[in-house]
Amino acid sequence: MLDSKTIKKIMEFVHLKPRTVQEIALLLQVNWRTADRYADKIAQETGSLAGRTFREGTRGALKIVYYNAGENIASTELQERLLQKILSGTKKEDFSPMDIYQYIDEKKRNAFLEIQAEEYAKTEQDIIQMFNTAQKEILIFSGNLSWANVTQGKTKVITTIACIAKTGIPIKILTRIDIASIKNIQPFMQINEQLCREAIEIRHAEQPLRCVIIDDKHARLKEIKQPETYKKGELLKKTYIFYDIYDTDWVQWMQKVFWQMFRTAVPAPTRLKTLNSIHKISFI
Repeated sequence: MLDSKTIKKIMEFVHLKPRTVQEIALLLQVNWRTADRYADKIAQETGSLAGRTFREGTRGALKIVYYNAGENIASTELQERLLQKILSGTKKEDFSPMDIYQYIDEKKRNAFLEIQAEEYAKTEQDIIQMFNTAQKEILIFSGNLSWANVTQGKTKVITTIACIAKTGIPIKILTRIDIASIKNIQPFMQINEQLCREAIEIRHAEQPLRCVIIDDKHARLKEIKQPETYKKGELLKKTYIFYDIYDTDWVQWMQKVFWQMFRTAVPAPTRLKTLNSIHKISFI
């Protein structure tokens, strides 16, 4: 059984140095499959561990589990600068996805621009399709989860999220949780109640990214350009830019950024309980 004591034991063991799954199995006195499942679960739910398989697909395949510490998040000076800029931001205007996108290999990226009167008028169906490609996990950087209330055709985004949650694929979300966004959080919490488990884990964070990460293969970032932030005539209408990144190294780096924030963010139940304790006073 993977309880907190077992998680701690595995974490301390791997923290000393990378371990094979067989070494973890011997430590816990369980079979290889159980040890592998435990390591994968810790990796998915905390981001603190990661694994790599050598000679995959052969009889001599070897899987190594290593510590995925936040302090190793920036492998280059460039990524360190980007990380610090992201961590210091609280609003979407504080960071432009272009600052990441410009460094991606042209063969591993794609971007498109939309000028539209109503947000999500066209793109949400594509996002629904993107969600449905997930096989291992979905990580979401959000502002206030307002997009989940959108209906595209006959499909609601929140309905898609609910269907994915039922399959057991972990969904982790960083978003602002305050009195203005409570109504957007509630549908997600209701899904958890219906499933009798925390299938969707939400934590409070005011951060500048608007991004969805699917497994370790695809990240989509969104940027919004508002006419009022430019000189008169420079930008006539509200403009949306979507950046798709398929570079595995950069997607994994963004996963690490997510986990660094997520580990210290306040869980939604705690945040909501505190918000609900605020007394309401009516003035006549």
